[in-house]
Amino acid sequence: MSLDRRLTPATDRIALASLRGILDRPDYTPGTPARLAVPLADLLNAPDGRRDRQVNFGADATVIDRDGDWTFVQMGLDGYCGWLRDAALTRDLPPLTHRVTAPATHVYPGPDMKQHQMHALSIGARLAVEGIEAGFARLATGGYVPLPHIADRPATDPVAVAELLIGTPYLWGGNSDWGIDCSGLVQAALSGCDIPCPGDSDLQRAAFPEVTDIRRGDLLFWPGHVALALSPDLMIHATAWKMAVILEPIAEAIARIDAAGDGPFLGAHRPR
Repeated sequence: MSLDRRLTPATDRIALASLRGILDRPDYTPGTPARLAVPLADLLNAPDGRRDRQVNFGADATVIDRDGDWTFVQMGLDGYCGWLRDAALTRDLPPLTHRVTAPATHVYPGPDMKQHQMHALSIGARLAVEGIEAGFARLATGGYVPLPHIADRPATDPVAVAELLIGTPYLWGGNSDWGIDCSGLVQAALSGCDIPCPGDSDLQRAAFPEVTDIRRGDLLFWPGHVALALSPDLMIHATAWKMAVILEPIAEAIARIDAAGDGPFLGAHRPR
């Protein structure tokens, strides 16, 4: 049976127990819960392989297999599967209460912005907040984050979330303020509003119904590319053309992409 590798929680040796009878493997596992404990990590197609996507701090995962220092996981956000260094994961899972809503923020050793920061977190990072002190959130995992940079409830407008990332450098497979690609931008925008969204543009196109008109929040597709409509005439996207997240008139983008031989425009789809 042929299954999409990106969404199939199985290696050649072992598969998630839910695939028993569907996928033939020497062994099966119920999986072990884990969570990303570093600010950002590449999710690879093989141990020490190519980056498929990235995952942010606090992202939940199910551990399926190990290979030396590498761990094969399925991510809870979108079901994407791949390899992470085991040292990037923790099995300590305090309840997640907040998310980073600013493009990026710093984690400090105490509730004081003049202290040396410990590390930075990107938009979409999930946090376990256990208290509030002097305008900072105290994290169960250690450190303090400024309260204006986080929220305990989802945003309501994916376009507004995407606009926070205007100017972010383009990065193939990127999913953070330090670098993002077209499907990563769309996923960050939708997941920031608790709208389930796959990680790659072809999966995103398949996930949402096609529409004949274009409204704010619609997804616009080309082969291997996706943008988010701000209006019937304007869109935002992470593009290798400018190596950044930019605004571009939709008609101009259609004409430019067609002229470059990267078309045709495949239409608009509307997230539910």
